[in-house]
Amino acid sequence: MTKMSRGAWIGVCALALVYIFGFTNIFATEYHSATTDTSERFIPLPELDKADYDARLLALAHVSTTTGSQTSRSTSGSLTSTTTLATSTQRIWPVKTVYPNADAILPFRRVVAYYGNFYSKQMGILGEYPTDRVLSMLSSTTAEWAVADPATPVVPAIHYIAVVAQASAGKEGKYILRMPDDQIEHALDMAKQIHGLLFLDVQVGMSTLERELPLLEKYLRMPQVHLAIDPELSMKYGNPPGTVIGTFDATDINYAAEYLAGLVDTYYLPPKILVVHRFTQAMVTNYKKIQTLPEVEIVMDMDGFGSKELKMGTYTLVIYPEPVQFTGIKLFYKNDTKPPSTGILSPQEVLDLTPAPIYIQYQ
Repeated sequence: MTKMSRGAWIGVCALALVYIFGFTNIFATEYHSATTDTSERFIPLPELDKADYDARLLALAHVSTTTGSQTSRSTSGSLTSTTTLATSTQRIWPVKTVYPNADAILPFRRVVAYYGNFYSKQMGILGEYPTDRVLSMLSSTTAEWAVADPATPVVPAIHYIAVVAQASAGKEGKYILRMPDDQIEHALDMAKQIHGLLFLDVQVGMSTLERELPLLEKYLRMPQVHLAIDPELSMKYGNPPGTVIGTFDATDINYAAEYLAGLVDTYYLPPKILVVHRFTQAMVTNYKKIQTLPEVEIVMDMDGFGSKELKMGTYTLVIYPEPVQFTGIKLFYKNDTKPPSTGILSPQEVLDLTPAPIYIQYQ
């Protein structure tokens, strides 16, 4: 066989392969749509249970209706019935937003997280005790929540401050300190030990989310890693962190959500959770312009500390009247128990808030 004929033969074979495999793919598509034997079909993509989703939102909002079936909680916390009926009464909760993609965590599960930084005993429980003790305490806490609300499975989480606002400007003049990879990976390992989630918390100081989030992308593109952003320490007007309360606008929150949505789409991930801390109205501006996306579930997390009455009042005045999608609350083991406080809010007291928080954080 000459060189010319060998080349022609290879070309003919290549065309034949293209034809064969092209035909096979077309046939597979037609078979998938035509066959009636479900055992022979391709496995379909999972779908969101919208009825369950709607019922759980109504339950979180403590909504019941006398028209048709009702949605309410029994004294044990279990769902007694479900409905997706609309009523003529104007309500702001539950919020009408886009449905999340399949495999969404909220509101099907409640997240219970321990918060902090390993370098500091003052920033939260993660830095206050050895790893084994933290995980043991978290296990006990999640068990308490499972008892308080049996209808909502609990998923544990490590909420780690990966970018920490600082009093000094630092080399970049941004008043932040980025945590090294070994610290973030320790937080990731803790989450793996408990088969839970990891939240990376970003305090931008005088930096921006546009600058900081891409630096964490190798972690944020992992399916179990989610994001939190802290307006309190977003110093848009040049004040050093800690001297005034900072702020994020809807444009900042939308950027973070869109960034996460891009990762979900690129890496075929389940929906991400975006936690936004808040305890004053000025910490989040233009909330009505915050856009919800099917790839991202947004939690407005009330993280002010104080007595039970003060915390419930802040939740009612700041979180309740400006609905976005889901809500959370931070409970402080130390600051919430300082006099005149009589103690930290119990799971049942938190569940009695409207709407009931689906994200619980302990500092």
